[in-house]
Amino acid sequence: MSTQGFDPNNAQNLVEIEKQFAVKAVEHAQTYWNLLEKVSPRALKLTKLDDEIYEHTMSAFPEFNEENHGHLVKLDEDWLKSDVGKKKWREFCQVYEKKVKDYNFGSLIRTDARKEYGETNTIFVTRIQFYAIEIARNRLGLNDAAHEIAKAAKRNGTS
Repeated sequence: MSTQGFDPNNAQNLVEIEKQFAVKAVEHAQTYWNLLEKVSPRALKLTKLDDEIYEHTMSAFPEFNEENHGHLVKLDEDWLKSDVGKKKWREFCQVYEKKVKDYNFGSLIRTDARKEYGETNTIFVTRIQFYAIEIARNRLGLNDAAHEIAKAAKRNGTS
C-alpha cells in the first residue's frame, strides 16, 4: 500500500480498527467496574503516578474543587469538548506522553460518578483523562456510591 500523499489528519478510520478500539475501551471499562466492586475506591491505585496525576489534575482544573466537586461528580461533556476544554486537556495530556502507557488511547468514563456504566452515563475520553478524573473521584470519595452499587450487583447476580 502506498503512503504517498497520505495525510493522517484527513484519513478515515477503517471500520475494523474502530471496532477493535471500541472492544478495548469496553474491556477497560468492565475491568475498572470490577475493581470498583472489589476494592474501596479510596484505596484503589490506578497507576504508579497517581499522586502526580491527582495533584496536576486538581491544579490544572480548579473547577474540580468547586461546589462539593460537582464538576467531578457529574461530568459536563460540552465543557470537556468545548474549544477551551479541549485546549486545557490537550496541554494536560501531553505531560504524560512519555510517562503513561497508552495515555491517549480511548477509554469509557461514567459521566455521573454515582451511577454505573450505561448507554446514557458513558462518554469516550483519552486514557489519561480517565485516570485524572477517576483518581480524583476515588481520592475524594466520589466513587463510594459506585462501589456500593457494584457490590450489590455482584451479590444480586446482576453484574
